[in-house]
Amino acid sequence: MFQTFDDTADPAFGIERVKRLREELKKRGLDGFLVPRSDEHQGEYVPPHAERLHWLTGFTGSAGMAIVLLDKAAIFVDGRYTLQVRSQVDVASFEPKSLADEPPVRWIEQNLAKGAKLAYDPWLHTVDGVARLKAAAEKAGASLVPVESNPLDAVWADQPEPPTAPVLPHALEFAGEPAADKIKRIANGLMNDDVSAVVLTMPDSIAWAFNIRGSDVPHTPLPLSFAILHEDGRAALFIDERKVGPETRAHLKPIAAIHPRGKLLSALDELGQRKATVLVDPATCASAIHDRLKAAGAEVKRGTDPCELPKACKNEAEIRGTRAAHLRDGRALTKFLAWVGTEAPKGGVDEIAAAKKLESFRAEANELRDLSFDTISGAGANGAIVHYRVTTATNRPLQRGELFLVDSGGQYLDGTTDVTRTVAIGEASAEQRDRFTRVLKGHIGIATARFPEGTSGAQLDAFARMALWKAGLDYDHGTGHGVGSYLSVHEGPQRISKMSNVAFRPGMIVSNEPGYYKTGAYGIRIENLLVVTPPAMIEGGERPMLGFETLTLAPIDLNCVERSLLTQDEADWLNAYHARVREALTPGLDEATLAWLKDATRAI
Repeated sequence: MFQTFDDTADPAFGIERVKRLREELKKRGLDGFLVPRSDEHQGEYVPPHAERLHWLTGFTGSAGMAIVLLDKAAIFVDGRYTLQVRSQVDVASFEPKSLADEPPVRWIEQNLAKGAKLAYDPWLHTVDGVARLKAAAEKAGASLVPVESNPLDAVWADQPEPPTAPVLPHALEFAGEPAADKIKRIANGLMNDDVSAVVLTMPDSIAWAFNIRGSDVPHTPLPLSFAILHEDGRAALFIDERKVGPETRAHLKPIAAIHPRGKLLSALDELGQRKATVLVDPATCASAIHDRLKAAGAEVKRGTDPCELPKACKNEAEIRGTRAAHLRDGRALTKFLAWVGTEAPKGGVDEIAAAKKLESFRAEANELRDLSFDTISGAGANGAIVHYRVTTATNRPLQRGELFLVDSGGQYLDGTTDVTRTVAIGEASAEQRDRFTRVLKGHIGIATARFPEGTSGAQLDAFARMALWKAGLDYDHGTGHGVGSYLSVHEGPQRISKMSNVAFRPGMIVSNEPGYYKTGAYGIRIENLLVVTPPAMIEGGERPMLGFETLTLAPIDLNCVERSLLTQDEADWLNAYHARVREALTPGLDEATLAWLKDATRAI
């Protein structure tokens, strides 16, 4: 099993652990400490030894921060976790706050006493993040101070050891471009920009550049490591060498020198001694690295990670692979949806049983490497918790008259999938059909969008919300995120979001997932993955337009659709999509599932 459902409730969360942390802060003459949900690489998924926010507060979400002062504490989460945080965290110990409405910087300005010392671990905060926090502390008349050793680690007695999972080469048939060519391409860009070297701190960038994959964190094949690429094409990888076996060493030998992870700081010092111009990404690079380079005498140039954009624009092999992955994944999901449609109305199916069954269907083809994230299996009111994670304590049955939301995905060597379907157990109510159809209209609006080069996710986001807005409704998460190629299920820089100004380019993969959530009742989300298609002329048009190809292949529950709310063009899209799903998935399905699929994809 890739997913566990343990109840993470722990009486030590909250009061006891906060007390121990405060005692440690007093010993060090500190008045507070920042506890982000991040490790040295600033990624979404972190290994167990870096789950500091979870250990301290009980919060299991993938984004957030706690601030612990000697007399008060707060935890900050985004709109996905407003319900979850209150169910997991002792609110007597941590006051829940919204990252959007009352961000940490504002809280610091209002709550930090004059002359106070607010501490932070410079390995766990980005350059940009530290700048914002420092300004807030100074505005309060206090100071933000780095620590050499993390005070939370000092009181975490049974903190796990860092992972040593093996790193493996990622075959050229899946990567589509030799690592040597990628490194040369990045080096040429550095040379053109008069930059001596770049420090890569994001493991997904390193995995892409060196054509390697690991398993250091849950659900994402990342090799936790750092790298330095030079303008002359030289490369150095800093990694726990226990992870690097003979096959991987042979793969890396022609393209990079392999060093112990602990040698990174001396390599930074060497760059400083040479007065080298070094590129770091202030949005993702740990402040500790930036500060070390500056102290050593390097000229630090701030800019975007040079791997980010080429990694996002998938090549032909990667697109071919993700199509194959989605075909395989679609068959598994369709078998699951047929099973739910048959078994759930009878009773006896709960959220955990459903998640396990879906994982078993994905595993049948023997090509599943992992889930791409913990399956969100939410029945009834649990479906309204956007990033709900079912445990033995929260597990509830799939009951007639309720909606069931399942958001899941798989990691395959040829691609990463992420798909959400919402289905009615029995009959859907008139309100549920109305809300579902409005979400579907938004989904179709994104799927059918055509747009000129230079268009960003912020410009498309409203397409997904318009039908909801017309009814006075909305949702509090972005409409879509980028997705990697056997890498992170959440990959930048592209997004469909009110906040994203990154222009779409051909080959980018992005999710299309509008939703609606009624607290205490139900949640609705419909998610497919899309790939941006090259610019093409529209008949009668004057400019070539980009568009989207839908990658995901799985039926959308027609029992939740209110046909009268769809335009004829929207109904035609749904019918054409379902015809494509039926044609693509039919080979390899058993007779019972095929019979269910034919009905589930009937024309409306």
